[in-house]
Amino acid sequence: MKDETPRKPFPVSWDQFHRDARALAWRLNGVGPFHALVAVTRGGLVPAAIIAREIGMRMIDTVCVASYNHTAQGELQVLKNVSDTVMKLGGGTGKGVLVVDDLVDTGKTARVVRNLLPDAHIAAIYAKPLGKPLVDTFITEVSQDTWIFFPWDTGLSFQPPIRDGAA
Repeated sequence: MKDETPRKPFPVSWDQFHRDARALAWRLNGVGPFHALVAVTRGGLVPAAIIAREIGMRMIDTVCVASYNHTAQGELQVLKNVSDTVMKLGGGTGKGVLVVDDLVDTGKTARVVRNLLPDAHIAAIYAKPLGKPLVDTFITEVSQDTWIFFPWDTGLSFQPPIRDGAA
């Protein structure tokens, strides 16, 4: 699926991402209690590690969902569901389970997770308007036409000034 929609670039440094993940942890700290944390792979792995450290979570699992390549969102594939151990902790509904992702975009991934764990608390660092209603907690809202360049996807390189045609 090739998307020709122009995108506004939003590069995020490691420092900024770490600050944003800690800000999310601050918001989540008083929300629980949480019995388990589920990271949505792959993007949710880094914020989940930071949040788990900050709020003292030890029971950590993943739900493995593939929906992006490096430039566009494609067809959703659930590669691995949440473990039986975590499902039992949440009484089969996700109650007391914290789900963490880096971004909620269109909400397709969050919808799949919500169907698996209807009572889980879903949190993301960044939220776009279409996905925002599907998460319980987020830090920064960006426009739907923004493309976030996460620090693990980029390297240091020269960026031309906006006035010279950079988006």
